[in-house]
Amino acid sequence: MPQRCCVPGCKASGGHRFPNDPTLRMKWRVAIRRTDVKTKKLWNPGQHDVVCYDHFLATDYRRTLSGDRCRLTENAIPSVFKFMKTCSEESPRAKRFKSRSDASLAIPLLINDDSIDVQYETEIETTKEAQESIIINDIESSQKSKNIQCDIPSFGKFSIESFKEDNKIINYYTGFQDFDHYMMFFHCLGPSAFDLEFKCTLLNPIDQLFMTLIKLRQNKEDIELAMLFQVSQSTVSRIIITWINYLYFQLKEINIWPSQEIIKETMPSDFSKKFPKTRVIMDATEIPIERPSNVESQSATWSNYKHKNTLKAMIGCSPRGAITFISDSYGGSASDRQIIEKSNLLDPASQSFEKGDSIMADRGILVQDLFANQGVQVNIPNFLKGKSQLDPAEVLHDRRVASKRIHIERVIGLTKSFKILKHGICKNKL
Repeated sequence: MPQRCCVPGCKASGGHRFPNDPTLRMKWRVAIRRTDVKTKKLWNPGQHDVVCYDHFLATDYRRTLSGDRCRLTENAIPSVFKFMKTCSEESPRAKRFKSRSDASLAIPLLINDDSIDVQYETEIETTKEAQESIIINDIESSQKSKNIQCDIPSFGKFSIESFKEDNKIINYYTGFQDFDHYMMFFHCLGPSAFDLEFKCTLLNPIDQLFMTLIKLRQNKEDIELAMLFQVSQSTVSRIIITWINYLYFQLKEINIWPSQEIIKETMPSDFSKKFPKTRVIMDATEIPIERPSNVESQSATWSNYKHKNTLKAMIGCSPRGAITFISDSYGGSASDRQIIEKSNLLDPASQSFEKGDSIMADRGILVQDLFANQGVQVNIPNFLKGKSQLDPAEVLHDRRVASKRIHIERVIGLTKSFKILKHGICKNKL
């Protein structure tokens, strides 16, 4: 008996089994947008699960040499789904709200919470607010917004659809190159984006993500976002908390650590000539935060390097410049060595490195002994070690290392284009 198609909502039988290639298999899993009922994570197909023929384009097939049969092309990905036609539809209630002539503004919800407990290791946790299933009540109090001096377009409520033709605006608010890339990312999240714990009928999920990215990219205040999207300030807070938690749990499932083969294939020619064994370029970065009220937390987050309270993490990129490693974040007092010791880079089971690999790092990252058992070399600038000056060969080596380490410095610089990371993060947001 033919296997039934595994795409949500499809009842057809028969089709194509998932490819064995891990990368292509992951693309199929993302494309069908199916999540596990229990874990809410991306669904993992079994050996006999299939995707039926209805979800492929005619261009995804090629004829065999005999001409009597058609086979899928090597890189074919299912792309025909019903949910792609309806993903941007607004609920009836949202449409009624949009048609109102007056911009509805809710009374801000005042919250004063001076208490916080910053741990050495900071992880995003699902809060009670983000777990509540609340349907937003009609906003009773409203007022005209003619004299509000802020970037509100003439058509009223903010929406990503309104800027789909303006790549500069899309990039400014979200960091994505254009609207197509934004939507590609949204579709990769799967159908679970439409079934979050906190439900807001006034904004569709596409615009909820838009609001969240504006918060991260431009660090706008909740009250300003409330005016832009014409919802209450408390709704803004709940949407952002929900989506940040959701994105964290969805994106952490993606393995961004490339194989040695991929590193070699994408390595720039000049890098390949001088440092051919380099697997990753690493450096630490610190994010300023508000001073915690707890004395122990103040000590744990104090950075002698930045002379302020910070969170610290280790970031790695490939020789090509793609981010391939991000550690958990720790208090600013943690050393580079401590962060690496707590990461999975040293775990043989993770198979992060292969014998002969090399790590390029700053002079202060002294972890050579930690990787010695794996046969991995740590390539850092030379120390004087009692000498008045370095040998000419050592000077040349250090200059070459510095010229290549600029890749990780640029990557870290790009992360700071998200303004929420540049200014002191409010302790109530941690």
